Amino acid sequence: MALLPPLDWLRTFESSARHENFTEAGLELGLTQAAVSQQMRKLEAHLRVTLFHRLARGVELTAEGDAYLPSVRSSLNALARSTEDLFGKKGSKVITIACPSSIAALWLVPRLQWIREARPNISLSISAIHRPADYEAINADIEIRFGTGTWEGKIATHLFSEVLSPVCSPELAMEIVEGNWQKLPCIRLAGRRSGWSEWAIEAQTSPPRKTAVRFDSFNTALDAAKAGVGVLLASLPLSKIALTKEEVVRLSPVELAMPSGNWLVRSPEVKMRADIEEVCRLISHSVSSF
Repeated sequence: MALLPPLDWLRTFESSARHENFTEAGLELGLTQAAVSQQMRKLEAHLRVTLFHRLARGVELTAEGDAYLPSVRSSLNALARSTEDLFGKKGSKVITIACPSSIAALWLVPRLQWIREARPNISLSISAIHRPADYEAINADIEIRFGTGTWEGKIATHLFSEVLSPVCSPELAMEIVEGNWQKLPCIRLAGRRSGWSEWAIEAQTSPPRKTAVRFDSFNTALDAAKAGVGVLLASLPLSKIALTKEEVVRLSPVELAMPSGNWLVRSPEVKMRADIEEVCRLISHSVSSF
């Protein structure tokens, strides 16, 4: 970065090259012809190269100046576009995030205020996903998906792994006799994810036999566990707040680490809007901040 010239010099260089005249460049930038000329001499000295041929009625780019111009122009345009996307006063564009309802309620929502404070000009719309096909129907700017991290035509960034362990409400835990909590009713989740049988193999014990109720949403299942309905094989990352508040307590130190995890997924398009890129960065950064 040592050779990077001041931004004002680069703006003046681009304008001078476009007009092929220091006077007209000065009129555009609110500078005198002498100030433009002085900036260009400083830029040439900084780069140790001659950028312009000085002519009687204007200027002309040298071979080095002509080679430099496209990069300067592209960089200035990219900076202008990013500034408008992030801080423009024409009304912020809405960024849609699609994710499972449990991820939205238990993982994303606690981070939203922090994201909004970091970028108050960004507007977010959260769409709940109930089945994989919903992702294609919503066509969101950003997705949070559960899986192995491979989706055709998408770029995936790992957010957090899925780890399961039994939890229940403190009140229900008081009913445990001689540490045998497996006799308590259990809460089950519908779907293809690993469950009680896989955890029991990891723990080298027997799974609970009595099912209290089955849910199709982890968010609802956790609410049931808080209410004392039964023992839940909980996602520890999604139960972090409930565990911290002691709304539920862990019943075993044994954890089942699942091969799949949760990923931030987006389009690989090179010209991704700067505000979308920024929200992706903030979501990823929030993993270690909370």
